[in-house]
Amino acid sequence: MLERFFQNVLVALPKGLYTTLKHSWRKPVTVQYPEEKLTLPARARWRHYLRRWDNGLERCIGCALCAAACPADAIYVEAGENTEGARFSPGERYGKVYEINMIRCIFCGFCQEACPTEAIVLGKVYEFVSYGRDGFIYTKDMLLEPPPDDSRRGQG
Repeated sequence: MLERFFQNVLVALPKGLYTTLKHSWRKPVTVQYPEEKLTLPARARWRHYLRRWDNGLERCIGCALCAAACPADAIYVEAGENTEGARFSPGERYGKVYEINMIRCIFCGFCQEACPTEAIVLGKVYEFVSYGRDGFIYTKDMLLEPPPDDSRRGQG
């Protein structure tokens, strides 16, 4: 039994040292985040955005197809009716309540594919920070792009 122990040590010890030395001369694969940031692939999908039309109206029509397509059940949409006094989107309805639970989201992009007006898109921002779970529920105000600045229109 003692002979078998020494036999294993004589084989395993040099094998382990060889592996350690072999990897010590290689270039490290780690990145010093957040000082260094990785370049993302062209098709990377991360943070969601709700887009607007060029005239500033919201693209979301409250159809909830994105919520139906989401396999993680991370999207909640409640539709509201547009009126002449308060118009949010060009259609009859708009997304009155729009929430995405980023903890549940698996960033598959099915919501983007299902949207008939291309209102929801996944961008390249991948840094999500919050002190509590409630901070990861992104509301419509957090997701909606700012309206276009009309003062810059018509200039070069």
